[in-house]
Amino acid sequence: MDLTKLAKRYRIDKPKGFALSDFDTKDTGGLAIDKQEARALLAEGVERLAKLQERLYAQDRWAVLVIFQAMDAAGKDSTIKHVMSGINPQGCQVHSFKAPSTEELDHDFLWRAASCLPERGRIGIFNRSYYEEVLVVRVHPELLERQRLPGPLVHKKIWKQRFQDIRGFEEYLGRNGVAVIKFHLRISKEEQRQRFLARLEDPAKRWKFSMDDVAERARWDDYTKAYEDMIRNTSTAEAPWYVVPNDQKWFGQLVVAAVMVETLERLDLAFPKVEGKALAEMNKVRDALLADAPARGKGKRAR
Repeated sequence: MDLTKLAKRYRIDKPKGFALSDFDTKDTGGLAIDKQEARALLAEGVERLAKLQERLYAQDRWAVLVIFQAMDAAGKDSTIKHVMSGINPQGCQVHSFKAPSTEELDHDFLWRAASCLPERGRIGIFNRSYYEEVLVVRVHPELLERQRLPGPLVHKKIWKQRFQDIRGFEEYLGRNGVAVIKFHLRISKEEQRQRFLARLEDPAKRWKFSMDDVAERARWDDYTKAYEDMIRNTSTAEAPWYVVPNDQKWFGQLVVAAVMVETLERLDLAFPKVEGKALAEMNKVRDALLADAPARGKGKRAR
């Protein structure tokens, strides 16, 4: 299967007029495969991603920022776990953004995310992100009061201005060698209900459930509108959104892996070449090490 073709299928290239209702959360891209075949395909994607990450780390010129936004129980944690399973931990960092702290609220809304950006050569993953500021805060505008903004700055155009700020921020990142990939993992309301029930019925999963999840579920339509407006205003050629059907987790993981592979391949990553004087010095060291080999029959440990 060509993972690059799968990657392009869910990219929002024409955000104007975008509607989530156009996406089937049960979609599996026409793949008629069982879980074993799905695992094999994912393993292929993970292996390719691991090799690309090695080059990214060695080249040390690009950084990659991967953003996950989704409704509760949409599968962000499991997607990160499975897709990044083959990545060298030295070249990857994950940040989960919860409700902002007092210190974070005393800064601009991009500050806490900016301080967690990945270094060159690394993949940074944001489990939720600065996009919460046009999702949760928009659905619950009373949260703006906690940010203690000057009164004249809180007006009807604040969301339009935040979209503008985010586009500018991501354009800035792109100009500084940070490739931005954004995923909205999409599930149906019924699938969320089933996953909530599974958490409540399994003692090993109950810790994941919060009563706040029920309250937020009641605002499903408000969040849908907020997500649609967000994607319409912030899916750009430099930092596109991918809307990933995730009622079937195995398929969502395949799409995410495919997108990441396709993105890193476009960066033209390569191991640095050692040439000239540096190569000559290495050849001298190599010759010295070869000459230092113990004579045959010598150097064996006594029994």
